[in-house]
Amino acid sequence: MADLTNKVAIVSGGATMIGWTAAQALRDGGAKVVLADIADEEGQRVAQDMGPDVIYEHTDITDDKQIDACIAATVERFGGVDCLINVACTYLDNGIDSTRDEWLTALNVNLVGAAIFAQKVVPRMRERGGGAIVNFGSISGKRAQPGRMLYAVSKAAIIGMTRNQALNLAADNIRVNSVSPGWTWSNVMRDLSGDNRAKADKVAAPLHLIGRLVEPDEVGATVAFLCSNDASGLTGTDIAVDGGYTAMGPEQTVDQVSKLTG
Repeated sequence: MADLTNKVAIVSGGATMIGWTAAQALRDGGAKVVLADIADEEGQRVAQDMGPDVIYEHTDITDDKQIDACIAATVERFGGVDCLINVACTYLDNGIDSTRDEWLTALNVNLVGAAIFAQKVVPRMRERGGGAIVNFGSISGKRAQPGRMLYAVSKAAIIGMTRNQALNLAADNIRVNSVSPGWTWSNVMRDLSGDNRAKADKVAAPLHLIGRLVEPDEVGATVAFLCSNDASGLTGTDIAVDGGYTAMGPEQTVDQVSKLTG
């Protein structure tokens, strides 16, 4: 378990399954955590379940004033900010047919919201002598996928943004990395499958070397590690928590060459 004693973290999208699982890993490592989200009922329930070291703050990441208010509330309650985890995103995506308004909405949430949150939290990290930012990329930012455009492009941009943030914040002792999950048991997978985990695993199996969906706590553990001193040598990198999705080529796990001689 990552040692995050005396650390304070903000998790945007903290009311989602991946968000609160990451928050749980941070809390278990000793951190105080603020869940920043717009899903008030779920966010408040999760925070209450996690105990006094976790609070919920209504935060629309497309609104600068709400980001400011979240950071201020974090400092007031816990004394500062050491870590920012940018989970919040939208799955708005009509592929090649996406309109200008849809493009701007998706990029505002998935990319610009994360960029501005980081920009605004950096002064607080400087006060603490440094910090860690973990952005959320995706396998969708690395591989072309049918029917998708906005989500994929925004996630590719996040991976690029991570490298540039790492470069520009290195002098402040602020490390910036990203995680790129594969198909993960999450809100969207739960909803698409009708909350049928077995069905989701079956569809995901041939696409991942591990033969199943990635668990949200596997992603959360990686986030906690990147926020800890154990990852002090890591910055500007992307961690593929994808069960081997991006390692696998189009031949998947089948010996296609044998078909030529068979």
